[in-house]
Amino acid sequence: MANLLYRIGRLGFRRRGVVAAVWLILLGALVATVVSVGTAPTAGVAIPGTESQRALDSLAKEFPQASGASGTVVVRAPEGQNVAAQTNQAVVAGIVARAGALPGVVGAVSPYDSKAISQDGRYALVTVQFKETADALTPAQRTAYEDLGKDAPAGWTVAAGGEPLMAEPEVGSTEAIGVAVALVVLLMTFGSLVAAGMTMVNALIGVGVGLLGLLLAGHVFDLTSVTPVLALMLGLAVGIDYSLFITSRYRHNLATGLRREEAAGRAIGTAGSAVVFAGLTVVIALAGLSVVGIPFLTAMGLAAAGTVAVAVLVAVTLLPALLGFAGDRVLPRAQRGTGAVVDPEASEANRGFGWGRAMVRLRIPVILGGVIVLGAIALPSADMRLALPDDGTAPVGTSKRVAYDLVAEGFGPGFNGRLVMVVHGDDPATVTQAVTSASAVMARTKDVVAVAPGGTSADGRTALVAVIPASGPSDAATFDLVRDLRSAVAPTAAGTGTDIALTGATAAGVDVSDKLSNALPVYLLVVVGLSFVLLTLVFRSLLVPLKATMGFLLTVGATFGATVAIFQWGWLSDLLGVQTPGPLVSFLPILLIGILFGLAMDYEVFLVSRMREDFVHGHGARAAVVSGVGHGARVVVAAALIMISVFAGFILVEDPIIKSMGFALAFGVLVDAFVVRLALVPAVMSFLGDSAWWLPRWLDRALPRVDIEGESLPPVPATAAGPEGAHELATEGRA
Repeated sequence: MANLLYRIGRLGFRRRGVVAAVWLILLGALVATVVSVGTAPTAGVAIPGTESQRALDSLAKEFPQASGASGTVVVRAPEGQNVAAQTNQAVVAGIVARAGALPGVVGAVSPYDSKAISQDGRYALVTVQFKETADALTPAQRTAYEDLGKDAPAGWTVAAGGEPLMAEPEVGSTEAIGVAVALVVLLMTFGSLVAAGMTMVNALIGVGVGLLGLLLAGHVFDLTSVTPVLALMLGLAVGIDYSLFITSRYRHNLATGLRREEAAGRAIGTAGSAVVFAGLTVVIALAGLSVVGIPFLTAMGLAAAGTVAVAVLVAVTLLPALLGFAGDRVLPRAQRGTGAVVDPEASEANRGFGWGRAMVRLRIPVILGGVIVLGAIALPSADMRLALPDDGTAPVGTSKRVAYDLVAEGFGPGFNGRLVMVVHGDDPATVTQAVTSASAVMARTKDVVAVAPGGTSADGRTALVAVIPASGPSDAATFDLVRDLRSAVAPTAAGTGTDIALTGATAAGVDVSDKLSNALPVYLLVVVGLSFVLLTLVFRSLLVPLKATMGFLLTVGATFGATVAIFQWGWLSDLLGVQTPGPLVSFLPILLIGILFGLAMDYEVFLVSRMREDFVHGHGARAAVVSGVGHGARVVVAAALIMISVFAGFILVEDPIIKSMGFALAFGVLVDAFVVRLALVPAVMSFLGDSAWWLPRWLDRALPRVDIEGESLPPVPATAAGPEGAHELATEGRA
């Protein structure tokens, strides 16, 4: 692989005009295509094989008028007044009429017909049924629905909520803050605005190509609203980091006296090999989400994996071309044209060597302290609860949040987590019998507030029953109630020969959470096993992969613990703008495992590969550890700060899903880079000594050779090294 990438790097440098033109033409073509065809609507969350999805599929087929998005408009009369008063009924009737006339609405049910009036008479609920599902509604339809309460009479409060407002998360300019911080870190690392800007431009082109391609793929595949945000988040972070690694190695090669083309080729052949390997681990881990068997999660994983793959491809092809254009401007101003290039990573005076020596000297306290601290941070993860987000987590002041709070205030929290029982059979009489029997069973079940008929299809073969729990949609008691109700009505379904299924947003959340919770240990085992195999191939050792895997588990545990403490328990919630603590979004843990695995292997390879290189060339085990940290710490710190900055920029987004993802990824990188890789790794490696590199001979012979440090590269040609290289830089570099 190193030889192939070496040739690609030299070719890209030599044919830089052609390479740059190809990427720019591709980017322009994608922009033009997206402008002409537009973006596809996002898809909803489907969970095949679950009871809630089975019920929804049945509704779409047998009772289509009830299968679209269902919203609730909450009406609150002025204090001291009653919606049943004659003068107030006209106000409510006007709201019902306006709701029924909205585009895409097939009907609006008056609270006087549905009896959806609070006991004190001040609150009323208007049920609004759309023809299309929530993901198929246009922004104009959502806006018209959300604006229902804007013209409410003085003293009245009207707020629209429910499924129609399940819109795409808005990611505004906040992510630009992370990019700006990343640019500052690059400038401080390179000491050159051109080098920093070139690295950023390279990453942004990769993100642009990947994201535009993803938007076009949405016309063919169903993608959720979170998918493009995740792709943007990951594409920016890895794109900048990968370019940073390669540019740093290029400058190191220049410092050794290599000519520019040779320096670029060897940078791609060495650091580029590590980038390809690191990117491959991220791609495999994200693509592995397909084993969970949930389509929306598979699409998210594959989309993010595709964006990372594009970032890798751009780094190893476009970056050498940009290096060719940059000339000696990739160096600090003081070194341009002098022929004396200084590599800060190679200097014994840099702080990385001092840090490495400290970790070796204090290895026992570092190991014990690191494990204890990360273990303590991980403790809250034992209380982790998963659910799909509801309107109770929406930003305060939004229409859906106001509606959620009004419903809880006037009717109780359970009205926000209403369940829908779908009864389907071949004979209308049997369906009626099943509805009566199942309704009676549910009414007797603990924590059920009310059971009410919800309508019957025209042929009488499908009936709906509304079930109101006592607790809110995200409460553990509601999750338990869903499971209890399903068990309770099973005998009725068997006795009547009907199909009885419980669905609704709350029941779907239970199904997703249960399925993902069951898949989490299996996926973690797959990722851990993958980590061990890949690192065994790269480092030809058994203890190094074991150490890396244990470090990854510490990172994951601490990340889960901190995320639970803040987003579920509410610790430091005001600081991060978490307005309503609650369960974590169902797919966050399994997604974090896949992403953090790839990022952890990135830093592991960058640090430990240098340790192995020095060890196999005769250095002592501890000296090799110090050398690895000394040469790699500066770049790893810069790369980690860049990733943390990019991810942290998404914490400022109001959407709770994006906010929690941004925090978890930023915290995970912080822990993995600064605690696990820069502290625990050198401490453990020095503790193991020579035994860290032990590998049975039979296994050594059986394993294929994976060269990521350029051991197989051809010797440096005489024309590409020595004083001539420095002279070329001095005379030609300004071009």
